[in-house]
Amino acid sequence: MVVRIIIDLFFALGIFFIIAGVIGMIRMPDTFCRLQSSTNIVTMGGLPILIGCAIYGFSIGNSSMGIKSIIIGVFIILTNPAASHAMTRAAYRSGAKMDEKSVCDEYGRDKIDE
Repeated sequence: MVVRIIIDLFFALGIFFIIAGVIGMIRMPDTFCRLQSSTNIVTMGGLPILIGCAIYGFSIGNSSMGIKSIIIGVFIILTNPAASHAMTRAAYRSGAKMDEKSVCDEYGRDKIDE
């Protein structure tokens, strides 16, 4: 019973971050902010759900489900920041405009002319 409550809390936490990220993607003004919201959806939304799946798998005796969930979570932690950075850099280099309310452009300041 207690394990089921913990699993449900992880699922609810993941769903909360997914909904918040989707609202952020709708409301954010430019590409770069939307990319940040989409990264949070995958990381902060997916990881609690995977933790809940791992706990569920181990609690019912299905260790392969638990191990697979942990492996997927590690893969997300390792690949998501690099993929997000690559997409943001590609958007910047392709000329995506920042919102006029943006305060600074640190990448543009350090960019070497190509």
